[in-house]
Amino acid sequence: MTNGLDHGHSPHEIENRIAGASDRSLLRDFVYGSIDGTVTTFAIISGVAGAGLPQSVIIVLGLANVLADGFSMATSNYLGTRSEQFNHRRIRATEQRHIHEFPAGETAELKCILSRHGLKDADLVDATEIITRHESLWINLMLSDEYGLPPGEPKPVAAAVATFIAFVVCGGAALLPFFGEPQNPYLLSCIIAGLTFFIVGALKARWTAESWIKSALQTTLLGGIAAIIAFSAGSVVTRFA
Repeated sequence: MTNGLDHGHSPHEIENRIAGASDRSLLRDFVYGSIDGTVTTFAIISGVAGAGLPQSVIIVLGLANVLADGFSMATSNYLGTRSEQFNHRRIRATEQRHIHEFPAGETAELKCILSRHGLKDADLVDATEIITRHESLWINLMLSDEYGLPPGEPKPVAAAVATFIAFVVCGGAALLPFFGEPQNPYLLSCIIAGLTFFIVGALKARWTAESWIKSALQTTLLGGIAAIIAFSAGSVVTRFA
């Protein structure tokens, strides 16, 4: 069985995959925004439906959640990713300064890193000489092996936008039935939310390396549990209100 890590090795496939490596973090932001938007919005829908309140209440509370919570989550993601970006730039600048001021020490560190990758003797010497002639490559290698950071900078604006769009689109999808006049808008909302959970869970498997069907079913199950809890809470509160 294949998983999300399987890929082709033609020159075109290799070039596209390497060039798009930085987009993986945006996929993570999109998936998390989608899951959170769907869970919170559908939980509100289920809670209000369980309480037997009017359809207009679902629309008002649902829209408020989609917009306000979506913006809040996007802002939090922006600030967190921005901090990562500043830290990334600080470490890169430090490594660049060390290379200029302490070249011997940084070369020794590079040799240690390369030796841990299995290079030795003449191969170790040759690889060190080649890498030290390319400062950007040298710094990127230090970032990844010394600090565990990706070579590319985090993108706070893109992360925030991806989170907000995912939250609004996926959370708002469950609200759509309540703007019309279907016979059972809550049932239709359940179906839409279930499909959203399933699709988002399948997308999540692209970077978790687990089976897409397992990831999709797991996400759907967790979303369903959240809805059941909210619906039950609404029903209970209504009895004692």
